[in-house]
Amino acid sequence: MVVPRMTIQRIKWTFFAAIPFLPPSYILICLIFSQEQQKQPQQQQQQHQLLSQTVQTITQSSSTLSSSHFKSTSPPTVGRQLLAFVLVALLGYLGTSNLVPKIKTYTLKKRICGKDLGKRGTSLADKDIPEALGIVPGTIFLVCLIFCLVGYATSHPAKLLDVNSALLSICFMLFLGFTDDVLDWPWRYKLFLPSIASLPLLCCYEGSTSIIVPIQLRSLLMQSGNITFLSKLLGILHIIVDENANGAILELGKWYLLYMGLLAVFCTNAINIYAGINGLEAGQSYVVGCAVLFHNLIEIRAEGLSKENHLFSAMIMLSFVGVTLGLLKHNWYPASVFVGDTFCYFAGMTFAVVGILGHFSKTLLLFFMPQIVNFIWSIPQLFRIVPCPRHRLPKFNADTGLMQPSTFECNAADYLWLKVWWKWRCLSWSWWGKYTKEDTSSQLQVSNMTLINLVLQIFGPMSERALCVLLLGIQVLSCAIGLYFRYNMAQIFFDE
Repeated sequence: MVVPRMTIQRIKWTFFAAIPFLPPSYILICLIFSQEQQKQPQQQQQQHQLLSQTVQTITQSSSTLSSSHFKSTSPPTVGRQLLAFVLVALLGYLGTSNLVPKIKTYTLKKRICGKDLGKRGTSLADKDIPEALGIVPGTIFLVCLIFCLVGYATSHPAKLLDVNSALLSICFMLFLGFTDDVLDWPWRYKLFLPSIASLPLLCCYEGSTSIIVPIQLRSLLMQSGNITFLSKLLGILHIIVDENANGAILELGKWYLLYMGLLAVFCTNAINIYAGINGLEAGQSYVVGCAVLFHNLIEIRAEGLSKENHLFSAMIMLSFVGVTLGLLKHNWYPASVFVGDTFCYFAGMTFAVVGILGHFSKTLLLFFMPQIVNFIWSIPQLFRIVPCPRHRLPKFNADTGLMQPSTFECNAADYLWLKVWWKWRCLSWSWWGKYTKEDTSSQLQVSNMTLINLVLQIFGPMSERALCVLLLGIQVLSCAIGLYFRYNMAQIFFDE
């Protein structure tokens, strides 16, 4: 019996999609069922207390009875809340998966489409691919979050302002992303508008604005109970060193709010510039979303002081993971739709929302290690220190059917610091750049400075599907290292 090729591809896709979600799903199941098992003895105790107070309850008036009954009604357990969030996320996945094929016909009619630059030289090169389909998961996500808000606000009324500010910020970025796909905004607006979108988050932020200084750096701030010269310089910038904590705490004040605003700008643009092949934008967002959810569930299970904040983040992440997986199904190689800047901005702002309002922004950055490396390596081109073409995605070689690094041309005598840097890394210049066919020419082709091209230089040319799997594997590994560092290495730098 021969298994159809399409069935094999679906099995492989399901296998790869399940890997990032397995760790959080295990803790999720444990939390749901353990909460239900713990609820039974609690219910018996409540019934016993209710019977012992029956005589007093009968003597009260009906209005007092109704009021006392309302107050005695306990909020749903964490397990039941998580179960409800999972059901909503499942509906979000099904809605996204079914609506994307329907909505893409409307984008094609309005000519909101593009060509797949990674298919040049093939029969798919001239095929119109619908763009801006990130509007579908973004819209369904907002609907899911509104449904979650109905139950969440009842048991957590103090977090209602946080949920509304999250909805406002995400909705603003979803609108900005869709207009960017349609109108193609200049980069200066893309950097400025996320700062505006983060203002609702910063206005309702009620957490701490201080940070814990690593043990190895505290001597720079205080020595023998006295503040150092560096502490006095920081005081000029209104950064206060806590003398009672012996330099262990640094109060940043408004600078911390600035940091969170910059975090929102980074998250929204980091995914956007780390893209260019089928499945990468939605794939990396799905992996990071699973890592954030895993971190949230660990903290919820630990019953720590930040349990409520992580439950709020888990509510958002479950719906986000659901709709992202539904989109990834259609964006996977060969992509039938493009996610566009709409999804990149929506995903980035969602991560910024949970990092800021969930009070784990520093942990969030551990999951963004590939995006941080890509940004740092791209700085010379982003700031026009070296030539930056409009598209820096890898180049498809129609002869071999493989992806290879894209390049830009420059004079052999220009940008010698790149050559020196690679010699310092003990790598040959021929590995980094290659001369054109005319060896006597003064022109040199240098690979564009992105992490995708760097991976191709290290591992060699490969198919687009294999490249995406490798990059997502790096993302999974980076998130695993970030979680390990968070829970096993943090005591080296910070007090327990």
